[in-house]
Amino acid sequence: MAAAAVAPDAVDVIRPETYAAGGYPHEGWARLRREDPLHRCEIPGFDPFWAVTKHADVVAVSKRPDRFVNAPRMMMMGNAVRPTAADLADPNRPRLRMLLNMDNPDHRRYRKLAFGWFTPRSVRRLEARIGAIADGLVDDLAERGRTGTCDFVTEVAGRLPLKVIAEILGMPEEDEDRVLQLSNQGIGAQDPEFQVAGQSARESRRAALVSLFAYFSKLVEDRRASPRDDLASVLANARLGGEPLPMVELLSYFGLIAVAGHETTRNATSGGLAAFLDHPDQWRRLREDPSLVAGAAEEIVRWTSPVIQFTRTATQDFELRDRRLRAGELLVLFYPSANRDEEVFGDPEAFRIDRKPNPHLAFGIGEHFCMGANLARLELRVMFDRLARRLARVEPAGPREWLASSFVGGIKHLPIRYELA
Repeated sequence: MAAAAVAPDAVDVIRPETYAAGGYPHEGWARLRREDPLHRCEIPGFDPFWAVTKHADVVAVSKRPDRFVNAPRMMMMGNAVRPTAADLADPNRPRLRMLLNMDNPDHRRYRKLAFGWFTPRSVRRLEARIGAIADGLVDDLAERGRTGTCDFVTEVAGRLPLKVIAEILGMPEEDEDRVLQLSNQGIGAQDPEFQVAGQSARESRRAALVSLFAYFSKLVEDRRASPRDDLASVLANARLGGEPLPMVELLSYFGLIAVAGHETTRNATSGGLAAFLDHPDQWRRLREDPSLVAGAAEEIVRWTSPVIQFTRTATQDFELRDRRLRAGELLVLFYPSANRDEEVFGDPEAFRIDRKPNPHLAFGIGEHFCMGANLARLELRVMFDRLARRLARVEPAGPREWLASSFVGGIKHLPIRYELA
């Protein structure tokens, strides 16, 4: 085995505090790609894991689901939020079993249940509605006057994908804010802003899951009694092997669609505008030529990489980059690092909306490729088309704040000052 070039605890790319303090640790990932691309990490508070930081290695691991499985651990969590032995023994503890921590054959069977709602053809039918929502959000700004300030994350970026996924599921509009709050509490359980007062990160995360399951249980009951033309009805009445879905898997499915359906796109949208603020020449190009918006959406996704990592467990001994991985060891795939791999992307630290080719891995690769990728791309194209056409000027109005999370990451507050065209 090749000697490690970096001490196991020398580079921190996993603690939520690292992300809250300065955003994504791109310098740390770049060092690992240069010196130790398959790096053994031993960070206090976390189980040991192999950090996979190169594009080719993320692809290689993702395309071998027989040797690297998702279950039982879909992400690297610290001890502060990981279930304790008592939690695991508690029969009343809510559990997640969904596409993200399923392997075949279950993964393939469950994925088919909702896949038809996210095909390119199905998503195209939503374009007019998405455009109307995006226009409405800019209209809301216009009601304040031609110039003003806002928190782009909470007032714009987070509203579009939330409304779209709520309509797909068939959730009442008045429930959107409650689901958003629980989503923030679950994903941001280690961020003091989203923790419940007096609760630990583990307790906050569990409380969010309990509340989400309670909410979706009522939605399931309603759709079984009165089915409608929405995804909630499809899932609530789905059958596998002639039987209804087990409640753990069913409620987990609802949670995945609702949370993943807006969290990642919200973070891509806010991170995308932040990228334009940092690269005003690219903003000018988009405003002058809105036909560049499709390429801009792809570059935004590469640049922001909202899903930071997923975890795989080795099922057998395996060699990768002259390292001997043992069965049972954990590998953490860092997508933002793969998406700035110097061997794949020319000038990867440049934000270029006309980047071609752009083989980013922000939606994953292989059997677990993001089911909602078509929807996310459309939402980004529509939102930035409207912003480019209707914002004459936009600039920072205060410091941006980052979420304390090393799983799904992004900017939680982005104050801007704008002038409408």
